[in-house]
Amino acid sequence: MRGKKNKFAENLLRDNVIEPGKTGYKTLQGKWASDFFRNTQPITLELACGWGEYTLGLSRLFNDRNFIGVDIKGDRLWKGSGIALEEDLKNAAFLRTQIEHLMDFFGPGEVSEIWLMFPDPRPKKRDAKRRITHSRFLDVYKQIISPGGLVRLKTDNTGLFEYSLEVLQAREDICALEYSFDLYSSDYSADCYDIVTKYEKKFREAGEVIKYLQFRYIN
Repeated sequence: MRGKKNKFAENLLRDNVIEPGKTGYKTLQGKWASDFFRNTQPITLELACGWGEYTLGLSRLFNDRNFIGVDIKGDRLWKGSGIALEEDLKNAAFLRTQIEHLMDFFGPGEVSEIWLMFPDPRPKKRDAKRRITHSRFLDVYKQIISPGGLVRLKTDNTGLFEYSLEVLQAREDICALEYSFDLYSSDYSADCYDIVTKYEKKFREAGEVIKYLQFRYIN
């Protein structure tokens, strides 16, 4: 098993990892398609991606789109980026940053879709501002997503799901909000492309029901 220092050193040599200390970090805002992927394909983000199971899964399915997994943990990105290199997934990349800084990396409307896959529920009230569906994060997503772009949430955690619905329903800039408290008994199941993360597998084996929602912004 490689230690973190070795993983970080390998990340510095990988062209599909964008992180502090590398040439190009914070210079791709508004230029991901042209300067990094070198195409005109739409961009999808997976936020708090871990090692990017959805980034990898979607990039395998859709070679006409670009996918970027975003996480602050370099050792997590090491695994996903390594798999992408092994499989020659040229439409997959990994960005190391905190979610609240996304506007430093993406221009207005540069992202066409955002996936929030099994984020940390942050159950303590004092941690509400750290929840990935808190309004301060929703404000960030709104700045970078294209008109009509879709934001999706998949979670096992009922508390986070109900909190997210409450926040979204209270906002005046949200439209097309759709959801299910039981994803796999709903019509939305096919929209998730049968990609199952390690966390989802663990939760389902423990008897948890998977929840799903999606929405768009009023531009």
